[in-house]
Parts: sequence; structure tokens; C-alpha cells
Amino acid sequence: MFNKTHTKYIQSLHHKKFRDENSVFIAEGPKVVLELLDSREFICEQLFATDDWFRNNEKLLQKYSGMEQLVVKDFELEKISLLTTPNNVLAVFKKKAPAALHNFKGKITLVLDTIQDPGNLGTIIRTADWFGIENIVCSPACADMYSPKVVQSTMGSLARVNIFYTQLEEWLQQNSGIKKYAAALHGKNINSLKATKEAIIIIGNEGKGVSDAVMQLVDEKITIPKIGEAESLNAAVATGIILAAFC
Repeated sequence: MFNKTHTKYIQSLHHKKFRDENSVFIAEGPKVVLELLDSREFICEQLFATDDWFRNNEKLLQKYSGMEQLVVKDFELEKISLLTTPNNVLAVFKKKAPAALHNFKGKITLVLDTIQDPGNLGTIIRTADWFGIENIVCSPACADMYSPKVVQSTMGSLARVNIFYTQLEEWLQQNSGIKKYAAALHGKNINSLKATKEAIIIIGNEGKGVSDAVMQLVDEKITIPKIGEAESLNAAVATGIILAAFC
């Protein structure tokens, strides 16, 4: 039976400290939860859902085993949800073991330098999945990939994109044989770029852009041509436009 202990535990997982301590994260909504379950990339420990949701997905859930399944009422779901309007189901998943930084040759790799907004990071992960980007390398100051808002924004793409956190300067030096491009206000027009199968594309912080230390290791600065009067582009939007030019 769902109780106050469950409520307290789920609410604690809204915070990174407790996600790290328990090595778990939460996902909400039918699409995200079912995609993560179906991916088999993450082990589901607990599933909290309304009685209607469990009945409607009874046959589907037979494919998955080992998780605790608890029926919750609407008002109980509201207590543990971070969504403005809770969406029938919430799940607790085990984090994946951090993957080793492997060979990035022959691939387009996305590098994120201090992307701090969870919504931006989640949308970038989803965009990378759309363009078939396998790997995203993040600086340690980037938002937590397991933040509820990140998980929600990925819409399941979290299971299909490898995400690494490391010191960017050291990692870029280790991959000196791959051409590196950095998004900047002034640089080569992306419309002049040709599709390529190998590159490192660096997207900078929402307010400050790519750091000076990282920019010193870049081979070429690239820019999205400005036509209107907007001061800047959202980092996730810029990422999609740039990936479209490369892919």
C-alpha cells in the first residue's frame, strides 16, 4: 500500500543529493515511463500509477518484472509529482553505471560547456537523438542528466544517447585528431558547411557562450546567420540548427 514513507522518498528524489545517494531517478508520464521501460537501459524499481492506468496497461506490463507496483489515488500522485498536472504514472529507475569515454572517431559528437538549464539539456538530448548523435560530452557544471525536468524534456531519448561528464579541456586535448567547431556570435556561416561524418560540435553556456579555455582548443568558430533583431538564440534551438547543417 502507498504510504507516507513512499511520499517522503519520492519527494527527496526531486533533489540531486538524494538521487546520487540512492543512485536512482524519477520519470513521469506514460510516454517517458513506457519508453524507458521498453529500452531495457534502465531497471525500474518502483511504479506508482492510478488504478485506471494499471488496468489499461496490464498486458504491456507483463513484459517487465522485478519492480514494485503501487496503485495511487490522484491526490497521492499530486504529492509526489513535479508536474503542474500529474499524468497517471511515475516511476523510479536505477541510474546506469557511468559509461567509459570510448572512441569518438568517425562520429559527430556533441559537447556542452556549462548548459545549466535542465529544460535546455533535456531538449538538446532529444534533438541529438533525432539527428542520430550517439554521444554527448558535458562539462561538470552542466545540469544533471537525471534531473526530473531533464528526464521529462528528453521524452525517452535519455535511453538512446550516451551522456558523459568530464573536464572538457583535458578531453578535447585527448581527441585532438577530430576537428572541433564551437558555436559563437562571430564565425563561419553554418550555411557554408558541408555534411560530415566526423566532428566535435561545442555548444556554450546560455548566457556566456563557450568558455575561453575551451575556445582556445577549437579549430573553427561557427555561427548561425542573424536576420532579425533578437539578441541571441536559445541554446537548444541553436543546437538543432547547427546539427541540421552538419548532418
